[in-house]
Amino acid sequence: MRPENRPADALRPVRFELDFSPYAEGSCLAVFGNTKVLCNASVEDNVPPWMRGRGKGWVTAEYAMLPRATHTRTRREVTSGKPSGRTQEIQRLIGRSLRACVDLKALGERQITVDCDVIQADGGTRTAAITGAWIALKRAVNYLIEEDVLKTDPIHAQLAAVSAGVVDGECRLDLEYEEDRVAETDANFVLTSDGGVIEVQATAEDRPMSRDQFNQIFALAEKGVGELCAAQLAALKG
Repeated sequence: MRPENRPADALRPVRFELDFSPYAEGSCLAVFGNTKVLCNASVEDNVPPWMRGRGKGWVTAEYAMLPRATHTRTRREVTSGKPSGRTQEIQRLIGRSLRACVDLKALGERQITVDCDVIQADGGTRTAAITGAWIALKRAVNYLIEEDVLKTDPIHAQLAAVSAGVVDGECRLDLEYEEDRVAETDANFVLTSDGGVIEVQATAEDRPMSRDQFNQIFALAEKGVGELCAAQLAALKG
C-alpha cells in the first residue's frame, strides 16, 4: 500500500499560496504533500549581455535546497563555491520549461528570474518547483501588464510538472520520497494544459521498463498535470 493508502492514480494534497513573498513581482509557495517549494519571480529591466539589442527578453531560474529541507543537514552549496551537478541540472530544467511557454519577443528586453527554494523535501521537488514557478511567472507578468509595462501577455501556454513511476510493479503518480528511493522506474513529466509535451525524464533502476509501463505512467502524468493546471487556475483566480 502507498503511504496513507493513497490510490495509485492520486496526487498528494496540493496547495498554492500566492504572494507569499511581498517584495517579489510574483510569488508562490507550492505544497505537494510534505514537499514545500517557495518560488519567487523577479523582473529586471535588462537581459544577459549576449542577448542585448536582439529585441527579446529572457526567462531563467535558480534552484536551491535549504540545509534542513531533508532529514539530515546538507551543506549550503555556496560553501563549496559552486552549485552541485544536480542543482545545475534542475535549475536548467526549470528555465527550459518556463521559456517553452513564453514569447520572448513579446516580453521585450527584460529578464524574469524565478528562484525556487526548497523549504521541505519529500520527493518531487523539481516538479513542485516547475509547477509553482509557472504561477510565480504568471503573477510577475500580470504585474507588468497592470503597470502598463506590457500591453499583451507573453505567456502562451500553461504548464505543470509531475512525477510518476513503477513501485513494486505498480504504476503510481506523484511519488514521495519513500516510494522514489525504491522505485524500479522514476520519471518526471513537464506537460502543458492542452496536452503538449515539454520534457520527459525517465530512468529505470533495476530492470528496463516495458512500453506498456511507460504508456501507463505517461497516462498517469497527463491526468496529474490536468489536475495541477486546474489547481493553478483556481489559485490565480483567488
